[in-house]
Amino acid sequence: MKVAAIQMVSGTTVQSNLDSAQALLRDAAAEGAELAVLPEYFCLLGRKDTDKLAAQEPLGEGPIQQFLAASARELGLWIVGGTLPLALASADQALIAEDRVYNSTLVYAPSGERVCRYDKIHLFRFDNGRERYDESAVLRPGTQPASFELPSRDGHLWRVGLSICYDLRFPELYRLYAQQGAHLLLVPSAFTYGTGQAHWDILLRARAIENLAFVAAAAQGGVHENGRRTWGHSMLVDPWGGLLAERAEGVGVVCAELDFDRLSACRAQLPALPHLLHHAL
Repeated sequence: MKVAAIQMVSGTTVQSNLDSAQALLRDAAAEGAELAVLPEYFCLLGRKDTDKLAAQEPLGEGPIQQFLAASARELGLWIVGGTLPLALASADQALIAEDRVYNSTLVYAPSGERVCRYDKIHLFRFDNGRERYDESAVLRPGTQPASFELPSRDGHLWRVGLSICYDLRFPELYRLYAQQGAHLLLVPSAFTYGTGQAHWDILLRARAIENLAFVAAAAQGGVHENGRRTWGHSMLVDPWGGLLAERAEGVGVVCAELDFDRLSACRAQLPALPHLLHHAL
């Protein structure tokens, strides 16, 4: 199965970002991709964190979700919609005093049907004296892992586990997906330049190796309108930790063939996952 990890440098205007994403999705389809993964915040990297609140959409409504569904239908692609700000349900809103949204990944089948939703569980917090981030100021954390099944054109049924950016630092989530039979782990991200330079490659390869799974990481990669610099290095990693394809910076599509037989061979040669399941405490 050919998979495309799409790298963007998203700006402060939703429509401009959707236009950029559309062109990149068309490029991915032209390269023969079956699955295309957009990065975290593909639709908006605002001048301030609260800009997400103005762009929020209720589940099933709004221009961002319409764009994703229409693109999937038009291009015949499975599309993983990076992340977008989803409004809290009325029952959730009553639980908190301040306005927040979910940072959510939505998955669309080639029919345009939404088949899966994942709300980012782990919210990034960082302060080195020069940069400070606290996603919990405007985001509400999700509570449930989420995965979906994708029948590829060659007849294999892929199970795909969803995660977002900072989740990458919490291996328990990916281990759960492995225990559920995941073959591919997705990590749409907007890593900061500093943390990405230090940890991005290492963490992605570790998640692939320890779970004997493919990893596809679509990233933001450049200097944004708001002055923030993201690390980029969108990549696809095989179950042995080998790098299949990568783009360092700038806008583009990173494509690679994921070989189901290669995954099966890695798991047969090194049966670590059955060992874990049989001997878990």
